[in-house]
Amino acid sequence: MLKINDLTVEVEDKIIINNLNLNIKEGEIHVLMGPNGTGKSTICKVLLHHPDYKITNGSIIFDNEDITNLDTASISKKGIFLLNQNPIEVEGVTNAELLRIALSEKTNTHINIFDFNKKLNEVCEIINLPKSFVHRDINFNMSGGEKKKNELLHIFMLEPKFIILDEIDSGLDIDALKIVGDSLAKYYAKYNPAILIVTHHSDILKYFDNYQVHIMKDGKIIKDGDNELVKEIETKGYRTTGVVNNE
Repeated sequence: MLKINDLTVEVEDKIIINNLNLNIKEGEIHVLMGPNGTGKSTICKVLLHHPDYKITNGSIIFDNEDITNLDTASISKKGIFLLNQNPIEVEGVTNAELLRIALSEKTNTHINIFDFNKKLNEVCEIINLPKSFVHRDINFNMSGGEKKKNELLHIFMLEPKFIILDEIDSGLDIDALKIVGDSLAKYYAKYNPAILIVTHHSDILKYFDNYQVHIMKDGKIIKDGDNELVKEIETKGYRTTGVVNNE
């Protein structure tokens, strides 16, 4: 579904991602881990074509189509969704308004209001989100946990086939993490999307059974593994496991 080939990315003439390769198939869950500053979150931004990041080499293929130079709107229409650690606030635009427009753009059809509202109510039940959030401005004056749950509303309504989770467990209390984790697990079970998770901890990973782990350093993937590698890092840290040296 997603193939990153020899990708090199610069910011202000500094190389952030260096000749990176990653292949994610349909329905697979992949996890990026590593110390701060290794380029994990940069990949998330580059996949959605953030203007501050310059691709100087390589390509990004999604569903057998080269999306390397597509704009953000075109990429999102293809079914890629980014949920980052601090979702932006949009004052003056409600969730319902945005979702109606987004669904109309995605499907190129008129959205039936009755069906739309029915699904909104069903999704609010699934993710334990008050129905009043449907009419609130997007993430405006919401806590960190509320923003994450609000973004889940967007995921269930837009039904992306590739989801990028950039440190979504950051700042969540135990209850909020459980709601987010359970909701994502339900979405995965129903729609079988590919998922790319960027995290420092294993908390969010407990809600998924099978995943592949990639450890990054200096903009490259230096080691691959599974949940056993995550357990080792959680217990001993990066340096003591030999994944990242002391340099």
